[in-house]
Formats: sequence, C-alpha cells, structure tokens
Amino acid sequence: MANHKATKKDTRQAAARNERNRYYGKTTRNAIRDLKAVSGKEATDKLPEVASMIDKLAKRGVIHKNKAANLKSKLAKHATAAQA
Repeated sequence: MANHKATKKDTRQAAARNERNRYYGKTTRNAIRDLKAVSGKEATDKLPEVASMIDKLAKRGVIHKNKAANLKSKLAKHATAAQA
C-alpha cells in the first residue's frame, strides 16, 4: 500500500483513468459490433461515427494507432461490401 500522499493520489487517478478507458473501449466495441450487424446504406452512414470513436481511443492511448487503422480498414471494407 502507498505511504506517500502523492502516491495515494496517483493511485486514485490511475483507477479513475482505468475506469474511464474501460468505458470508452467497451462503448466503442459495442458500436463496432452494431456496425457489423447492419448492412446496406445504414452501415455506410454509421461508419464515420464509429471511425471517430476509434480515432479518439487511439488519441487517448487506449489502443495503438496501428490497431485503430486496422479496425477502420476492416470496417470500411465491411461497409463497402454491405452496400454492394
């Protein structure tokens, strides 16, 4: 257990960040799942919103920027295939 005031504060902050990051990650995973479930024009319409969520995760450091790029690429392929 932490003994210094600053270390205790850092522990509290880390826990808050962890909880926040888990929320953002789970919300984005749900959005990705929902996007994969739809087809046609609806998938194309939802793509920019989900891509923005993925970019925000990468910006916050929740996921790596290359993972974000890979996810967006796969979703774009899915949306294009669903529209055709």
